[in-house]
Amino acid sequence: MQLFYNSELDSTLKTFTFSKDESRHIVKVLRKSTGDLLQITNGKGWLFEAEIVIPNHNKCVVNILNSAFKAPKSYAINLAVAPTKMNERYEWFLEKATEIGADRIIPIICQNSERKVIKTERFEKIIQSAMKQSLHSYLPELAPAISFSEFIKTPQEGLSFIAHCEAVEKLKFKDQIKPGTSITILIGPEGDFSPSEIESALKHHYIPVSLGTSRLRTETAGIVACHTIQLCNE
Repeated sequence: MQLFYNSELDSTLKTFTFSKDESRHIVKVLRKSTGDLLQITNGKGWLFEAEIVIPNHNKCVVNILNSAFKAPKSYAINLAVAPTKMNERYEWFLEKATEIGADRIIPIICQNSERKVIKTERFEKIIQSAMKQSLHSYLPELAPAISFSEFIKTPQEGLSFIAHCEAVEKLKFKDQIKPGTSITILIGPEGDFSPSEIESALKHHYIPVSLGTSRLRTETAGIVACHTIQLCNE
């Protein structure tokens, strides 16, 4: 099954017209024609089955045959991960975190961050593509980039953790996860969090945790954390 995405769809619509780019992809690339069925999500939990009635490569029109709503999870995976120096590494992280089931991704700008400017347009497209590829009906939220100092002052729902590389006593992340509970985890940049940032996180009741015995890259740590939360909730 191939899944399409459009945020404008809702359960009240009976017909829908795809954008020019999507229409071209459906008609020219996939060679879909009248009567062919498509699966579409609005990224908000709704899945629609639609039938092509006008296979025009500029304006492909479909009739909505039926729709179904998937209830959200009982928990949320919130990944506050510093942007990596190499943009493609962060793009890989976004793709894989979306496939696994992240709900919210927050780029945090830290004292040791080498990349401090974030262009979200391409990131959004990567997340949308990964959602469609993995057949999810919820689109993860990509929050605006925010400084560590600002983010740490914002209350988070559920449990909050920080994964850093300092050689101090830390708990095993997998042992701290409570199924059905929303989780926020902080992952630092290539140079790790600064001592003052770690101290600030602890003051705001973030729990220091270890993701394992290996020293992980930023993007790998984000994936490990996301997958661990997902596994503990299965």
